[in-house]
Parts: sequence; C-alpha cells; structure tokens
Amino acid sequence: MRLLLAGAALLSAAAYYVYLPLPGGVCEPVKLMLLDALFRSFIQASDVAHALGVCHRVHLLNRVVSWVEEVEARSCSAVHVTDSQLGGVPARVFQPKGGRRLKRGVVYFHGGGWALGSGRMRSYDRLCRKMAEDLDCVVVSVDYRLAPEAVFPDQYHDALAAARAFLSAPVLERYGVDPQRLCVSGDSAGGNLAAAVAQELGSDRGAAPRFKLQALDFHTASYQQNQAVPILHRPLMARFWLQYLGADASLEPLLLANNHSALDQRAKLDWTALLPAERRKHFRPVVREGGAAGALPGLTDPRAAPLLAESAVLSATPKAYVMTCEFDVLRDDGLMYARRLRDAGVAVTSDHYEDGFHGCMVFAFPPVASAVGRRSINGYVRWLDQNL
Repeated sequence: MRLLLAGAALLSAAAYYVYLPLPGGVCEPVKLMLLDALFRSFIQASDVAHALGVCHRVHLLNRVVSWVEEVEARSCSAVHVTDSQLGGVPARVFQPKGGRRLKRGVVYFHGGGWALGSGRMRSYDRLCRKMAEDLDCVVVSVDYRLAPEAVFPDQYHDALAAARAFLSAPVLERYGVDPQRLCVSGDSAGGNLAAAVAQELGSDRGAAPRFKLQALDFHTASYQQNQAVPILHRPLMARFWLQYLGADASLEPLLLANNHSALDQRAKLDWTALLPAERRKHFRPVVREGGAAGALPGLTDPRAAPLLAESAVLSATPKAYVMTCEFDVLRDDGLMYARRLRDAGVAVTSDHYEDGFHGCMVFAFPPVASAVGRRSINGYVRWLDQNL
C-alpha cells in the first residue's frame, strides 16, 4: 500500500510539473507540454549549476544538446555530407548526388538564441538533408560562434563572412552551384542573422553574385499573448537578448517591462500600425519610463534588429519568405518585418501557421514529429522549389 501511495504521489508530482495551461488551438498540446517540461528541466539544472559556480548555464545546456542531438557528418545514397569551413567559420555542407549539373544553393543559420545549438544537431541535419534531396540543392549549415564567449556583433560577422565566402566564385564552382539561384535562410535567431546578412549584401552594390531569395522563420501583442507559451517563454527571450548583446543580466526587468522598443524612434513608426487588428487583440499598452535602449545600443542597431533598418536598405533585399506561428512570442516581429518589406517594394510571401509554436519547423522529425512541424517544413521547401 505504501508503495502504491508513493507511486501515486510521484505520478501526481510529475503531472503537476508537466501540465501547463495552453491556449486553445495550439497543435498537439500534450506533446508540447512534455517537450516544454524536458526543456524547463534542463534550464533549471543549468541555472543551479550557474548559481553554484560549476559552469555557465549556457555551457551546461550546450553540453546536453551536444550529447543528445549532435550527429556525425554521414553521407547517404542521396546526399554527400561533409564538415568544412566558409570564410573561417565552421559549416556542414550537404551536396545532392546526381541531378542537374548546376545546383541551387542555400546558406542556412540555425536558431538557439545566438547561444545554443549547432548545424550538427540531428534536427538541423535532417532539415538540410531534406532540402538538399528535395530541391537538388547544395545547403551550407553555418556554425557561427555562440554566447557567452561571443557577443554581438560576433555572430553577425561570422554569418556575413560565411555568406560572402559561399557567394565567391571559387566556392560556387567547387560545389557546382548556379550563381543565379542562391538563398539565405534561417530560423529564430538564425532568421535574424539571415535578414541582417540579406540587408548588408543587398546594400553592397558591387557584390556579385547576389542572393535571389531570403527565407526567414521569426513589447508587442505576441509578447503579451504568448509570454508563457512553450518553448520560447518571454523571460527566456529576454535572457537570450542580454547574452547576445553582452549586457548585464540586471537589465532583464527593463526588457520584460517593455522599456526597450526603439521601433517608434528609429523608423518613426507606431509598430501597432504594422499589424492587422486581429493580431493586436491581446495588446495592453505599457508606460515607458527611462528604458534600456541607452544601456543597450545594440537594440537599435539594424544588424542586431533587422526590423529597424531604413526603408532604402529593405528595398534592396531579395524576394522574401517569412514564416510565423500564432503561439510564438516572435510572431509579431515576423509579421511586422514582412509588412515593412512589402512597404519597401519587396515581394513577400507570409506563411502563418495558426496552430504553430516557436521553432515548430525543427520539430518535424522523430522523436517529436509535430504535425505542424511537418506542414511548416513542407510549405517552406515547396516555396523554395517554386521560387529558387
């Protein structure tokens, strides 16, 4: 009887820890709760290790990710896979076997808050293999440096160096890539880097060849509506920003209070005007007193926040695909960026998933295999096939 009671107590405690109230409409809520519970456990363990001085919280998380997710560069019957370098930056290269003589080319930047992850992770390895095989396309997955050792603009400089190297004639010739069919892409923090790279290279009138496409998977209404929705909780996003900018963790309350937005100052725009009414329904205005922008100049640097770029810079960027998810704190960043690109005269496809959550595209494969993840990756690959 005691064993039975102990088992029931443990089961109840586990259920209490795993359960998280989720908004109606989110895809596969039980699976998302389990994924979030696992992620939260790792974050809490890393916080304890950090507080005890064992190691930096990010180092423990990355060790866990490496142990669970990283895979060797293994070729298969359809795709040749190698680890290499581009512009001095580590990268994994996926080359389809056979097919057309000249291939399409994609430079891909992984997500992870500029602090976590790698192109060597199983999820990104599978994503890039799928792109290479389905699109008969050479895919280069870039391993830019990570926080806390690297802070802005280090990640941006790595992304730009790798992209410039890929666009060079010797590299395109080595991998048999068509210089007229090139795309820069990424998800989450990688989408941020891809947008910044597209802006820089678009503004470089002397650059040739150039990217034909940009494909991006990105305190606004969505920060308020989805602040507690997995897997990117609002406080975690604030922590990632502070680590990326090399800022003091004590500034987190200012970010969480929304005392950091510079869109209305930099672009002379009210951000709410960039969103349709249905996306503003959860918004409650906050009063800005002081703010963190003065202490964090990176927040107003378009290389860190591509949404703040001048219209003339945006107008020089290539045709764009912007994926957003309803239950994602970054939803509005993506929607606003798509709107600003359109207003600047750029052709944009905005692909919104009403039941999607942050990072769902990389959860398209087992063991998670989210249904919205499979739909989103298929939509992304289909758009590339039709436009690249």
